[in-house]
Amino acid sequence: MGRRVVITGTGLVTALGTGVEKTWSALLAGTSGISRITRFTDPKLTVNFAGEVKDFDAEKFFEKKEARRLDPYCQFALAAADMAMAEAQPPVGLDKPNGYDPEKFGVIVGSGIGGLMAFEESAHVGTTKGWDRLSPFFILKMISNMAPGRISMKYQAKGPNWGPVSACSTSGHAIGEAYLKILSGEIDLAVAGGAEAAVCVTGIAGFEAMRALSTNVANPAGASRPFDKDRDGFVMGEGAGIVVLEEYEAAKKRGAKIIAELIGYAANSDAYHETQPAPEGEGAVRCMKLALKSAKLNPEDVGYINAHGTSTPFNDANETKAIKTVFGAHAKKLMVSSTKSMTGHMLGAAGGAECVISALSLQRGVLPPTINYTTPDPECDLDYVPNAAREVRMNVAMSNSFGFGGTNAVLVLKRAT
Repeated sequence: MGRRVVITGTGLVTALGTGVEKTWSALLAGTSGISRITRFTDPKLTVNFAGEVKDFDAEKFFEKKEARRLDPYCQFALAAADMAMAEAQPPVGLDKPNGYDPEKFGVIVGSGIGGLMAFEESAHVGTTKGWDRLSPFFILKMISNMAPGRISMKYQAKGPNWGPVSACSTSGHAIGEAYLKILSGEIDLAVAGGAEAAVCVTGIAGFEAMRALSTNVANPAGASRPFDKDRDGFVMGEGAGIVVLEEYEAAKKRGAKIIAELIGYAANSDAYHETQPAPEGEGAVRCMKLALKSAKLNPEDVGYINAHGTSTPFNDANETKAIKTVFGAHAKKLMVSSTKSMTGHMLGAAGGAECVISALSLQRGVLPPTINYTTPDPECDLDYVPNAAREVRMNVAMSNSFGFGGTNAVLVLKRAT
């Protein structure tokens, strides 16, 4: 039998709370993390709400001086990586000589946008005080590969170190590419996932100009309503989702607690439009089929899909069509939910957070709901686990990520046995 890849550590920073257990408890309670933005106000913007991370204390993770040198996206990534590594460490550490060569330890952590807050702040300084007043750390705070770079330095991971940039598929690709590198034997251990911090004036204004965001300012907590007939756009979220991946035999040998097994991955392109999914979800169909082939599974083997489920009219209808095409009659038996209804859309961090959530769903035998589902849409007619968590044991889960530019990533996970 060939090499296998397992998840032994998880880390989350979301609008529902800093830490895996805070987020998980809120998800099962059907709590919305979406509310009025506290970080800024601008009367020229219509959208004044988001899935903002409110409880993150940088000084719990960094010295004050170091924190000032890091954009929030990088702070979120490093904090989530610390959580994941702390969970993965016992009972035998990951450091040499306990089995891992630093050169076989990789870090693949991406961000869809990178240091947008640093960019916004520096542009303001330059235009109001002069460009000679820019911080020497501006570029380092802005570039999106600084998160994997800093993680690799902290843990002396001397294998591949890079960050994919593929919009909302970013961290799905990051985890999938780390998975492939472990399967191939290039590395034995990886920190993988993504982070994003675009809840700032530039981020909100940019997506508002595209008319991509919900404008339900009267009810922020109810604004993200995937698959509901009254959905009117996505809600910006932020945070990080990180996993530690290990080669199965090595993890087993050191007595690691295995959370779930990663058994399949696929990536492809719609090659159709900058923002709209291909008609009938054609690209998503091919990607899910490729992921099933990668996992050596039949459609009926899958019990749950953590959907991309953005709460936009186009995505949710097309993703539903794609699921029905791939799974046929089994689609009606599938349980499908979108946790973006509670976290908001974390952009480049979404796939990482949703991979963690999918792994926990398999491990703990309970599915988080799709909240705010009140008015069924005839085009969206699957079981979306509406409004309340559901206790159910299943063996296989799929996590979908689809991004602007027509980029797709699908992960397939199996319950640890």
